Amino acid sequence: MPYIYIMHGVGFLQDLAVVMIVAGVVSLIFHRLKQPVVLGYLVAGFIIGPFTPPFPLVQDQETVQTLADLGVVFLMFSLGLEFHFRKLQKVGGPAMLTAVFEITLMLLLGYEIGGLFGWGGMDRIFLGCILAISSTAIIVTTLRETNDLRSPYGQFCTGILIMEDIAVILMMVLLPGVARTGTLPTAEILVTILRLFVFLVGLIIVGLLLVPRLLRYVGKFKHDEMLLITVLALCFGTSLLAAHLEYSVALGAFVMGAIIAESRELGRVERLMAPVRDLFMAVFFVAIGMMIDPAHVVRYAVPVAVISVVFLFGKMFAVSVGAFLTGRDGRTSLKFGAGMAQLGEFAFVLAALGQALDVTSYFLYPVVAAVTAVNALVRPYLVDNAGRIADAVYLRLPSSLVSSLSVYNHWILRVGQGGRRNAAMKHVRSLVIQIVLTVTLMAAAFIATAFLLNSLPGLFTWVPRILGGPAALAWLLVVILLLPLYIAVVRKMQALAMMLSELAVSSEVEMDGSRKMLLRRLLSNTMFILQLVLLGMITMLVSAAMLPPLQVLAVLLVIVALMAAAFGQSFNKWYSRGKFALLETLSEPPIEEAIAEPPRPLPSLLKEAEMHTVHVRSPAVAGKLIRELELRSTTGASIVAIEREGRTMVNPGPDEELRVADKVLLLGNADQLAVAEAKLAGEE
Repeated sequence: MPYIYIMHGVGFLQDLAVVMIVAGVVSLIFHRLKQPVVLGYLVAGFIIGPFTPPFPLVQDQETVQTLADLGVVFLMFSLGLEFHFRKLQKVGGPAMLTAVFEITLMLLLGYEIGGLFGWGGMDRIFLGCILAISSTAIIVTTLRETNDLRSPYGQFCTGILIMEDIAVILMMVLLPGVARTGTLPTAEILVTILRLFVFLVGLIIVGLLLVPRLLRYVGKFKHDEMLLITVLALCFGTSLLAAHLEYSVALGAFVMGAIIAESRELGRVERLMAPVRDLFMAVFFVAIGMMIDPAHVVRYAVPVAVISVVFLFGKMFAVSVGAFLTGRDGRTSLKFGAGMAQLGEFAFVLAALGQALDVTSYFLYPVVAAVTAVNALVRPYLVDNAGRIADAVYLRLPSSLVSSLSVYNHWILRVGQGGRRNAAMKHVRSLVIQIVLTVTLMAAAFIATAFLLNSLPGLFTWVPRILGGPAALAWLLVVILLLPLYIAVVRKMQALAMMLSELAVSSEVEMDGSRKMLLRRLLSNTMFILQLVLLGMITMLVSAAMLPPLQVLAVLLVIVALMAAAFGQSFNKWYSRGKFALLETLSEPPIEEAIAEPPRPLPSLLKEAEMHTVHVRSPAVAGKLIRELELRSTTGASIVAIEREGRTMVNPGPDEELRVADKVLLLGNADQLAVAEAKLAGEE
């Protein structure tokens, strides 16, 4: 038995060695040819696959496929690290509307193309979903390599990609239901989206409260392996939770990546995860290449060619029109379209989902792989010549049409710049958002408790049935735990009712002052009572699985009311602390914002350079990372060494935390050093 185990291990190492060697050689060749590395991985998989003569180079394909499944998890996790919740505010309406327009158009286009070839309904649905989503990994990498990631062009493309990432999550949740029923029922869609919303809001809020603080604590030990293991545990744990709730493991990985992206340890996490991500992503794309059957590609050469052309120009057209309709000029819009016309990782994820559900035909996966390869070859030339294509198109358009398009563009820009938000309505929207998110978090707590009771049937079995059994105790504990949220929601509802009554009966209305006050009070009380009734109905609905009998419920409600009256102030303080902690997490600048301003050049080492030692004594400086101080970008001086407790750190990294009593060695000229010393001393 040990010998067999060793031989099996040797076989696995042999397969992995073949994958890495061929992938490394082919990707190097493609890099020299200035082609996407992903295309090289696909070709490497094709070379070592079972369909390439004279014989397959990989013996155990199932093991490679298992590693590829891990690659999907790491891929989605790394994409989550690129996703910041703050970016949703910066995306704005134009990118969102453009994404909705082009996703809808590509869904319809893909569905109709499948119909032309006589494909089945599920093949057409999956093809439409595949063509609707661009490659976040490839496009972001291209933007980073061309230094366009932070430009207006890069920010707009990133905004569209964020909306497409959200669309992928919805597709991965909805498609299994469509596969089961064969239809797209509206009621089931609404229930699925509601469940997904509750799950995401609960996971994100709890994660933002706990995960950044956990990583900050672990990061203080300065052990990279400890931080890496913690991050991997969070990634796999969230993926497992999503799988138990009948969601995709990729969804859990993506959400956890987005939560960790709000942590101040993001820089170290990205550095540690980069080699792990690259390894499994390489295996993922190689495994895809291994599934390409030349016979199928030849047999479906016409669909591959047609789909490639339709996707390239259809995506370019859809994004360009969407961008133009939201206020971009024609040339810039066409550049957006060319940049977004890239299939990639999501095409394979969705195609693999169709295979796993056994609802798509055997040919869809190799067809998608072939289309992606063709697309990766052609797109760079399309991006490079986007300006020339735009000029050629505009030269052939009638002058009257060009003038009309220009007038529309200026009108949209004036509308966007002229819109002003009413301060009162802005406050109303803020209250509504806070109430919705808080109630959703409460619903998530009830649903999670019900799931826990079903998973652990022996929990609270000592509670007699006359008192409601285990479910009654669980319901009471959850309500007590959520009392700070309930009290906060009730107060926000009261404030919202008062605001709406003030807006409804404004000072401009011709009415006696006392009558106005009476009407406002009547409207405020009515809206407040309606909100309370709605809150009670939502609570009963989400806790129906563990709701105690009516008599027991009445007693429990009295207990809850007494606790709210006795500890209301304390509960309100707990809620405020939690809200402040959440806002504090979201207010920390992400790493790309911290380094957005180019650093000032160091002084000439032979002429102006000096070194000064400074003691860190200011509480405003202690506890901050070097990159958070932005010392070099604001003063020109750099920290070249830190002495702490008799130990010297030479050339510390940007994620090193300064502490009280540290001795910091600064490099710069006299003026730069003076400003830097004042900043380290806590002076403005």
